[in-house]
Amino acid sequence: QVQLVESGGGSVQAGASLRLSCAASGGSFRSYSMAWFRQAPGKEREFVAVITDSGRTTYYKDRVKGRFTISRDNDKNTAYLQMNSLKPEDTAVYYCAAGNFEVRPENYPYWGQGAQVTVSS
Repeated sequence: QVQLVESGGGSVQAGASLRLSCAASGGSFRSYSMAWFRQAPGKEREFVAVITDSGRTTYYKDRVKGRFTISRDNDKNTAYLQMNSLKPEDTAVYYCAAGNFEVRPENYPYWGQGAQVTVSS
């Protein structure tokens, strides 16, 4: 069983940067791919980015490519999402998840509680 806790959300203006962190405990962090999803009000949860257990391979939603970077530190049991050039449409609750290298949220067994990111124009 893996417990995940996100941090680093906040309210920023368009063009700013934020870094989300996802601290894992209680399980074998190194065994899981780590992903970030987001959910805006009234919308379904959507895939943002995923990184393999080793950190060697990443995959991004087209809309965030070149602006967001997913990474991980297996020694610190933490995954990160660096978000640059933020846009109002990036406003959502961001969730980290642990599981296989997947884009479908239903295939991730472990989830954090979410971190609010609000981007104003």
